[in-house]
Amino acid sequence: MIYFIGPPSILPQCEVATVEDAKKYCESKTVLGVDTETEGLDFTCKKMIMFQIGDEENQYIIDTRHISIEPLRDILESRDIVKIFHNAKFDYKFIKRWANIECEGVYDTFLTELVNNCGKKIGFGLKDLVKREFNIELNKEVRNKFITLDGAPYTQAQIVYGAKDVEYLCKLRDIQIPKTITNRLERVVDLENEAVLAFADIEYNGLGLDTEAWKKIEKRNLLQAEALLINLDNTLIEDTRLQRFVAKYIQADMFTDVQDLRKVDVKWTSPKQVLNVFKTLISSLENVNGKEMYKYRYKYPIIDIYVQYKEAMKLCTSYGDAFFKNLKADNKIHTNFHQILDTGRVSSSKPNMQQIPADNIYRNCFIAPESWSFVSADYSSQELNVIAFGSKDPVWLKALEEGQDLHSTCAELVYGEQWYDAAEEDCAYYAENARQKCNCPSHKKLRTNVKTINFGLAYGMGPNKLADTINITTDDAKLLIEKYFTAFPAIKGFLDKLGDFGKKKGFITTFPPYRRRRWFTNWYPRIWEHRSMSMELGSIERASKNTPIQGASADMTKRALVLMRDYIKENEAPVQIVMTVHDQIDTICRNIYLDEWTVKMKELMEEAADEIVTNKLLKAEVTVSDCWEK
Repeated sequence: MIYFIGPPSILPQCEVATVEDAKKYCESKTVLGVDTETEGLDFTCKKMIMFQIGDEENQYIIDTRHISIEPLRDILESRDIVKIFHNAKFDYKFIKRWANIECEGVYDTFLTELVNNCGKKIGFGLKDLVKREFNIELNKEVRNKFITLDGAPYTQAQIVYGAKDVEYLCKLRDIQIPKTITNRLERVVDLENEAVLAFADIEYNGLGLDTEAWKKIEKRNLLQAEALLINLDNTLIEDTRLQRFVAKYIQADMFTDVQDLRKVDVKWTSPKQVLNVFKTLISSLENVNGKEMYKYRYKYPIIDIYVQYKEAMKLCTSYGDAFFKNLKADNKIHTNFHQILDTGRVSSSKPNMQQIPADNIYRNCFIAPESWSFVSADYSSQELNVIAFGSKDPVWLKALEEGQDLHSTCAELVYGEQWYDAAEEDCAYYAENARQKCNCPSHKKLRTNVKTINFGLAYGMGPNKLADTINITTDDAKLLIEKYFTAFPAIKGFLDKLGDFGKKKGFITTFPPYRRRRWFTNWYPRIWEHRSMSMELGSIERASKNTPIQGASADMTKRALVLMRDYIKENEAPVQIVMTVHDQIDTICRNIYLDEWTVKMKELMEEAADEIVTNKLLKAEVTVSDCWEK
């Protein structure tokens, strides 16, 4: 039965009720579907205009333009009553903004579907699920008309649409639960349904931006790009092989000195024109994208300058005035998280906060309010600890246990005599057998090479990528990887075991206790018997090696977010979670609470880590500042 709750003067032709009726009904239930309709997508300025709650039997449609949902607060904030949403972050923010209610006890059908089908290329929207499970087409036209309502009464079609969403949510959960149990993914579903509230809080809280400091960075980038452009022109002019791109005649004008006029007939922002220039140097070149250019940047000075120019121009376009379009009505940056990628990791968009340049001059533009400070925590070598724990490599574990510099220790074993001979007299690595990072120039290069492999293990790095990254030949990269795995057979065995599992089973899982699962849609039984599928097998093998490492890391960061949010709420702590990037969580805290929170934040981070890396070697570091830092 559908019940409408709204002003008597505009009641439609359907059953009517009061918000107290809805409250009485919902209090007797343990599972409820919840949905909202809004004026638009931006919760900071667009209002929630309809609120729907109920189950398969009865649905209550509330016109929130006229009726408050405050009487439903206890129901929405109860952890004992399950509230089913689809894309809970969206509804959560509108409910919190326009009703001042923070939902608890959330079950998200969108996230649950992602968990059960992670890696599969299927639709995950409510429209997709309803079509897939019930063969029913949701009428998008009805939904879109809420945006243009402008105070008019709801139509019968709109009320039925809202009620059906609630009914479908309840039915979808009933279908998803057995699938989750069959896939043994209950722990992952619980984790994601708890973590979504933390991600929603981050999106809701937002980050303050020092716009004047941001503009100064843009000005600096423009000057740098202009200088590189001049350098490109001059380098081309001086290269005898590229003289056909130098203008024979220069068109003068009344306002520019002749010496200041460009003498080059190349538009450096045009990939086609740049390709013509570089093909003169490298006849086989097919494009001028970043990956291709990195192969040649150290061989040809003009290509190195071009790479720098492209990087400077990207900073100008991505992090200049255009970035201010992301400021919302409250003058803050509110990113949008994509909570479950194929590996279980998180990404963000509008803007992508994970791609903010690592240079702290950008991050420092995100500031805390007066009397507040940033308190940030990150895991120390998170993915390396995961690899050490998974592989049980004795060298890695000993280095982590004794606080040695892991990359230097690995470099010593990989390079042997070459590492020993490269030591300076005051080498900190050999001083009192401390095994610490040193400043020896030759050690630095060898350490960097091995460090690249160490971190590359988490991303399935092969010889081609290694060669491009540390500027060596592919053959040398293959030899270095071979020497590396000779030194660390336990790590090779661990990764090979993961790769073989994925190729044989068609999926891979992360570490206990969550065992997140990623499916490979290009897999089929006995795929390894078909030689033509070597490319697909290689892709599956790489993903099988890096997914458990990245996924386990993501699981512990999400768990830490859950623990922090619970602690903040239960203790009414003056703290807000405002950002997370991979292994780092950022909060803002009132200055009077800093001492207590820095200790507690570290404790919660390590509690989450210990659930997965049970040897307790993974530690967190906490920093305090007045702005966002890496």
